[in-house]
Amino acid sequence: MSTIDKLAWIHIKDQKILSTRSKGKTKFYIPGGKREAGESDETALIREIREELTIDLIPSTIAFVGNFQAQADSHAVGIQVLMQCYTAEYKGTIEAAAEIAEIIWLTNADRDKISPVDQLIFDFLFENGLLA
Repeated sequence: MSTIDKLAWIHIKDQKILSTRSKGKTKFYIPGGKREAGESDETALIREIREELTIDLIPSTIAFVGNFQAQADSHAVGIQVLMQCYTAEYKGTIEAAAEIAEIIWLTNADRDKISPVDQLIFDFLFENGLLA
C-alpha cells in the first residue's frame, strides 16, 4: 500500500472551515500540501499556505491537531493519504493564488463536496464542537 504524506492548515471561523478548490478540480480540500526535501512540517506548511493563500502563518502559533488517513481522492484503490493537521494564526489577507481557483467556508453539511480524508477531519471537528 502506498501513502501520500501531506500537511493541512485547519482554519475555522464561526464554526466553518476554510477550504479551497484547485483549478480543474471539483472537490474542495483543506489547504496545505506536501513537504519538499529536507523541510520540516512547520516550514512546509508555511510555504504551502503562502503559495496558495498569500498569507504568512505565525510560526509560534502553529499547533498540531492530529493525523487522519483515508483512501486518496482521485487515486487508485489502496493509495492512502495521511494528512497531518495543524492550526495557526496568520498575517495578511487570504486570497486565492497559484493553483487555487476558489476559497470557500464549509460546514459539516458540505461533506459531499470534500475528499474522504477531509470527511474524517470534518467528523473530528464536528464531534469536538468546532464545526457546525
